[in-house]
Amino acid sequence: MSHTLLVTASPRGTDSLSTRFATEIADGIVARSGGPLTVRDLAANPPPHITSAYIQGRITSPEDRTSEQSEAVKVAQELVDELKVANVIVLGSGMINFGLPSQLKAWFDHVTWPRVTFGYGDTGPTGLLTGKKVYLVTAAGGVFSEGAWASFDFQTNYLLHLLGFIGLTDVEVVRVEGTVLGTDAVKAAIANAETAIKALLAEAA
Repeated sequence: MSHTLLVTASPRGTDSLSTRFATEIADGIVARSGGPLTVRDLAANPPPHITSAYIQGRITSPEDRTSEQSEAVKVAQELVDELKVANVIVLGSGMINFGLPSQLKAWFDHVTWPRVTFGYGDTGPTGLLTGKKVYLVTAAGGVFSEGAWASFDFQTNYLLHLLGFIGLTDVEVVRVEGTVLGTDAVKAAIANAETAIKALLAEAA
């Protein structure tokens, strides 16, 4: 039985295509596996931006932490625990100013934790959250997968780097792009995403 974690971050609510398709993937996997689903909506409940309390608290022994440090580390531990227990992680991100939403960046700042989700060895950093499947849905108004705007995509590749850094290297990417280019472009983007998701879910069955 597979445990699925769905993380969404778009502030666009029900209009968000990244949330829509990430949810579709997560629901499809749960329907096939029969396992539990944990939903982390970072737009509805954004994690705080990290402070010195978290930076110091995570390197301080629990018995020596201040109450502020303990609370900051508690938030991070909860997010990390959700990642650790999940076999499948579905992540939805809508592009904001060429990058990921700040809520999602704050989430990564909490879960990218030395000696907890990554470590250092003789050959450099090593991700510790291995053996998990990730589905990454990124949405953008323009077309960033290729062409003149490709160099401005600071979302998808950065997310792949962050995921890989903590050991999440088995990633399937679904792009929903070109949605500001007119009605036909929106229809094409949605149709392409649906086709890609259908194929991914068939493979996951």
